[in-house]
Amino acid sequence: MNYFSYFSEIEDTFIRRRGKHLMLSPMDWALIESWKERGVPLHVALRGIEHAFDSYQAKQRKRSVKTLLYCQEEVEAQYAEWLETRIGSNEETLEDSRREEKSPFPRELVLAHLARALGDLIELGKAPGQTKDDGLSEALSRAAALLTEIKDDYASAATPDARRLEDSLTGIDRMLDTAISAAATDSTLDPIATEIDSQLKPYKRHMDKAAFEQTHDNLLRKRLREHFNVPRLSLFYLSL
Repeated sequence: MNYFSYFSEIEDTFIRRRGKHLMLSPMDWALIESWKERGVPLHVALRGIEHAFDSYQAKQRKRSVKTLLYCQEEVEAQYAEWLETRIGSNEETLEDSRREEKSPFPRELVLAHLARALGDLIELGKAPGQTKDDGLSEALSRAAALLTEIKDDYASAATPDARRLEDSLTGIDRMLDTAISAAATDSTLDPIATEIDSQLKPYKRHMDKAAFEQTHDNLLRKRLREHFNVPRLSLFYLSL
């Protein structure tokens, strides 16, 4: 992950979650540079931005987010917690072992899942005819770079946190879903949408509009993932 990628990934995540294109201000760029200079890992900064927007959307506020400064507090909190996981990362203690035993998944199993997903992303990016759309090709490359950083970080953490790992993976999955949707043509979307409508038709009258639309969107994302052969990164898909 080079110097400029750090800035562009944060910019892209902020714009994607905001939902409307907005040029970052000089103050926003200075904030990103301060994170970079202090050594805030990219995946930690992105996780903080995702959390900030999740919180914003949960509160259903009327005012839109206009600056990256809105995410600063959450990024700082995520970074502070990340630093705690690095304490003693080179010294295995009995307490660390016990904490890891309480984790829902063994570290080796999680790392194997991440390695498989990373390999799939890299191979998909190389596959001829699979990623003709430049946007999707770029997204696959970015996802692979981020996943590499996350995997290495999880492997070296003194106290790996599966919940925060899942948060980071969810952010990458969101980015990939956006790129997949943009890459899908009408000839791909129309038959899939028609099939989903047919599947949900018997249940539509028993569901409120919001629940129906959410279910439809979830199924559409799932089918598009399958169509483009893009792996799911979430630990939910971890092979036990």
